[in-house]
Amino acid sequence: MSEVDVVVIGGGPAGLSAALVLSRAGRRVTVLDSGTPRNAPATHMHGFLSREGLPPAELLAMGRAEVTGYGGAIVDGTVSRLATDGRGFEVLLADGRQISARRLLVTTGLRDDLPDVAGLRARWARDVLHCPYCHGHEVRGKQLGVLGGTPGAVRYAQIVRQWSPDVVYFTSRGRLTDLERAQLTARAVGIVEGDVQHVVVHDDQLRGIALDGDRVIPRDALFVPPRFVPNSDLLVGLGCRVDEQGWPVKDDDGHTTVSGVWVAGNIANPRAQVITAAGEGSAAALAINAHLVEEDVQDAVEACHRGPVA
Repeated sequence: MSEVDVVVIGGGPAGLSAALVLSRAGRRVTVLDSGTPRNAPATHMHGFLSREGLPPAELLAMGRAEVTGYGGAIVDGTVSRLATDGRGFEVLLADGRQISARRLLVTTGLRDDLPDVAGLRARWARDVLHCPYCHGHEVRGKQLGVLGGTPGAVRYAQIVRQWSPDVVYFTSRGRLTDLERAQLTARAVGIVEGDVQHVVVHDDQLRGIALDGDRVIPRDALFVPPRFVPNSDLLVGLGCRVDEQGWPVKDDDGHTTVSGVWVAGNIANPRAQVITAAGEGSAAALAINAHLVEEDVQDAVEACHRGPVA
């Protein structure tokens, strides 16, 4: 069993950013990565200062090189279980390998739970989109749709309207309040009521939205507010408290209710974009190192009190 100061679970922007800071601080760091980033379907990142338009895989490759350049380790593998060992933590990988760590940072992100509409998943992050700030500029001025039916979807449609004068809001019959209908109409957002059946694709491009009654509404892109589900099973198994929706309870630095365990990125903040997640990873790393320094000081004082070994 190898022993390190910090195990980072998740090799995305949050995890790699934290590993970089900790490695530069002289800590022994191992990043464990399953190789399944949430933004894998996306071709480019947007809104990340100095990295505008960069493919996500290139950012991760650059981050890995920087971490290993300062002595950090990157291990490809899936974590199956976390446990405490009295002093620190034991990390068990699916292939049987074990790593002992003084501290843990969990950056396992979230998964997007999409509505049950045929074809949505296959077009995800291509022309079926969830973040107007990530993708709105690329589809500006086009025929856009917003799939309603979830809390806050009308407000979400009003945000999407900022990027195009041609926006259609799709909703089941009887779902809109009078106020919501008036707000959408006031900004010329079209309202189409009915049950969405599937997306229409021709030549590998979204062409429209098919509804009941054989109706097809031409659209170039569809924005869908998904339900975000945190990948928090490892944390729950370790005894970390989560709220009613499964999100870990943490303080401002990402420290969970289990001492020595931190979170950063989408596992704790569903709205975090790549640049946000990287910043949260860096902030968590500072807090983790300070926590380790406190322990280092305590160990040094106790060693002084014991005196030299005879």
